[in-house]
Amino acid sequence: MRGIKLFQGYLWHPRELEFDPKQALPQQLGVGLEEGPVYVLIDPVRPPFAFFEDGTPTAGQSFYQLTLLVRSERAPHELKALTQPVSEELEPYLQATPRGVGWLLLEDLREL
Repeated sequence: MRGIKLFQGYLWHPRELEFDPKQALPQQLGVGLEEGPVYVLIDPVRPPFAFFEDGTPTAGQSFYQLTLLVRSERAPHELKALTQPVSEELEPYLQATPRGVGWLLLEDLREL
């Protein structure tokens, strides 16, 4: 078994906003999937860039790296079919976050 990333990205919010992504997002998704659960890892990180696209500085934001991974013996490209149901399961949690919370998650499909 090896860890395979399905998605990786960032979540951020203004520092003054009391928000804990570890409480707002599930620790696991896709519990009924054949491969087993998809783990949602949330790690605080420094802002990965100095400014947002609109020129707003990121210094006033708290950033977290989000990694969604599954343990599998299959090759990463063989897990492509998991990305759609996992994305659909995660979406309501992201949409339920407070105003001011942003995120960017990209499909990754790489071995850790």
